[in-house]
Amino acid sequence: MTTLAYAADGAAAGPSTFASFIPMILIFVVFYFLLIRPQQKKARLQQDFLGALKKGDEVISGGGIYGKITGLTDTVATLEIADGVRIKVSRSAISMPADAGQQPACTSSG
Repeated sequence: MTTLAYAADGAAAGPSTFASFIPMILIFVVFYFLLIRPQQKKARLQQDFLGALKKGDEVISGGGIYGKITGLTDTVATLEIADGVRIKVSRSAISMPADAGQQPACTSSG
């Protein structure tokens, strides 16, 4: 009779240690493909864009300033935002090419 008790006790044991980690592994895989991987791709595209900047490119800064690049160094870009008006911004502050963001049309309603 005691042998049956031992056999029943072994059959009632919970899931294995590996089986308890399967949900955590699945959650990590989902997070990787939905959050981490797209963010890495976006960062890589931004770095490629910043590396390909050259004089004459029209860009938009992170603050929303439209300008034309008139000078570049490793860390600083000089933007001409109006005739004879130039500002220096950090190269990493440039967010996108000006043709990617549609410049709003000025409309007056009065």
